[in-house]
Amino acid sequence: MQPVDILKKYWGFDQFREPQLAVIESVRSGKDTFALMPTGGGKSICFQVPALMDDGICLVVSPLVALMKDQVSNLQQRGIKAIALTGGLSENETSDLLDNCQFGNYKFLYLSPERLQADWIVDRIKALPINLIAIDEAHCVSQWGHDFRPAYLKLSALKGFFPKVPFLALTASATLRVREDIVQQLKLHAPAIFVKSFARDNLAYMVLEAEDKLFRIEQILKKHPQPSIIYVRNRKACIDWATQLEALGFTATFYHGGLTSGDKAKNMQRWMDEKAQVMVATNAFGMGIDKANVKTVIHTQYPENLESYYQEAGRAGRNAEKAYAVLLSGPSDAMAAQSQFLSMLPDKAFLSAVYVKLCNYFQVAYGEGLDEEFSFNLNQFCLQYDFPAVRTFNALQFLDRQGVLTFSQEFSEKVSLQFLIESREVLRYMSLNPADEEIMLAILRTYPGVYEHRTALNIPLLSKKAHTSGETIMQLLAKLEKQQIIAYQARQNDATITFNEVREDEHTINRISKFLESQNALKHDQLQSVIAYVIDKTKCKSQMLLSYFGEKDSQPCGICSFCTSKDKPKSEARLPEKILALLKTGDLDSRSIQKITESPETDIIFALQDLLDNDLISVKPNNHYTLK
Repeated sequence: MQPVDILKKYWGFDQFREPQLAVIESVRSGKDTFALMPTGGGKSICFQVPALMDDGICLVVSPLVALMKDQVSNLQQRGIKAIALTGGLSENETSDLLDNCQFGNYKFLYLSPERLQADWIVDRIKALPINLIAIDEAHCVSQWGHDFRPAYLKLSALKGFFPKVPFLALTASATLRVREDIVQQLKLHAPAIFVKSFARDNLAYMVLEAEDKLFRIEQILKKHPQPSIIYVRNRKACIDWATQLEALGFTATFYHGGLTSGDKAKNMQRWMDEKAQVMVATNAFGMGIDKANVKTVIHTQYPENLESYYQEAGRAGRNAEKAYAVLLSGPSDAMAAQSQFLSMLPDKAFLSAVYVKLCNYFQVAYGEGLDEEFSFNLNQFCLQYDFPAVRTFNALQFLDRQGVLTFSQEFSEKVSLQFLIESREVLRYMSLNPADEEIMLAILRTYPGVYEHRTALNIPLLSKKAHTSGETIMQLLAKLEKQQIIAYQARQNDATITFNEVREDEHTINRISKFLESQNALKHDQLQSVIAYVIDKTKCKSQMLLSYFGEKDSQPCGICSFCTSKDKPKSEARLPEKILALLKTGDLDSRSIQKITESPETDIIFALQDLLDNDLISVKPNNHYTLK
């Protein structure tokens, strides 16, 4: 069977994208391989197809729990046996899953690099018939990468355990420096290198000045009524922007890390089915998104780095038709980005304070805590210890990336109950209420101790067993509580914390703090690259992005905001003079200037910028322009 036969059998495609087939042939020949394929390039196919062609199991290392779950679910839906060792599993549960891998003819084992820190797990994996080792998100191995994780540095040890098994390192965004570091850190032996160009000929990168961003977005969405994504700063902004767009007559929904999995799926499906034109989202949105006809991706604020921006912008135009990646820039956005991304970075003292207080918060004693999992509400924690929320969030993310703990931001609802009436009364209730019987039987069969003590419920599991929705189960529990049949408690949490190592306070922080300073410096440099991308009005935006990723000899794209500004009509050459004459009569905002002059908005923006650059006008706090 040829690779294309596997592709057609399981995925229904007749041909590979460039350079998928070449990567597959490389690893099948036994060569270590490095592949850089920008977002949407189909990286997972590069290890899934060859693994299915050969006997044995493919070991996939990934730092992203959501991505692992998504890929395992997709494989299972295609009838392919796959398992993920995610956090929160007990040693016995992990051992059982590894037994399944060894004796159950599984083809894929997904796990995080932190899982490979446990010697007993590595010993079990050594006994598996591994046919390929895929390192996903391989930029995490480099200190110069945008999501460095020290646990990745230890993956090279797998080389010694599996000397004849090919390694495949995959990433969607890495500069030349990071690429070279990946090869070195993973100890890839004479690897075949595949680097797909970052160029997107159909994607117009637009950087637009906008004091009134809602007005500008309204114009864009009316001009391009196809599916769109708007990236915003935080969860509150998601709801605010979606509400404002609905008020303007657009169909909009939203997505952020604080939604339940059910709400995420519902909102996502509404957008995928095009019942909502616009998805307003934080950067939590994007994992596994493959909607080909997205026309515009709009960022309402500066991204943290160009790697993230390229990936998020690249979700537009995957159908090869012309699409737009728009970054809206207001007068104070550069300062706001500095405040959000740099001033809120934790230093060593703050990191130590957060870690110690977190252990105290959960009553984790010194030398204890390994594999313990806790429900966590960030706002409550910050209120109790008077910590700034954003800086605390960044500290927890750093501890997560260092493998000290797992900070899962999946919204969860912890449900526990105990029956207050005897079993014969429960049976009588079910006979009188047959519509509730299936759910109640599922609870009783799954949790036999539910009469004796308060028991935590797994709602998704019960939903599956009772063939109903989680919402229906929750409605029944509320009804049973009202009738005093059960004692019931539901607590909402916006995250879970799992400790991956025992508490050692200063020893823990001293060990990881060496990475903190270099990562903070890297974030500073990355944000400066973003600011340069926005404010530089002398270069093609596509060329600037390609140069950042090491492609130095590209040609102007002809369609970005810089390239199109060079072609503006000569009839608008006197527009700055018209604006100066208008401002002599009083201060005006850009929308008023546009209406009075009846000029295209793009021309107004460039004329105003010219006047600002030449220090002839200034902007007031109310976004009105005034003569100097």
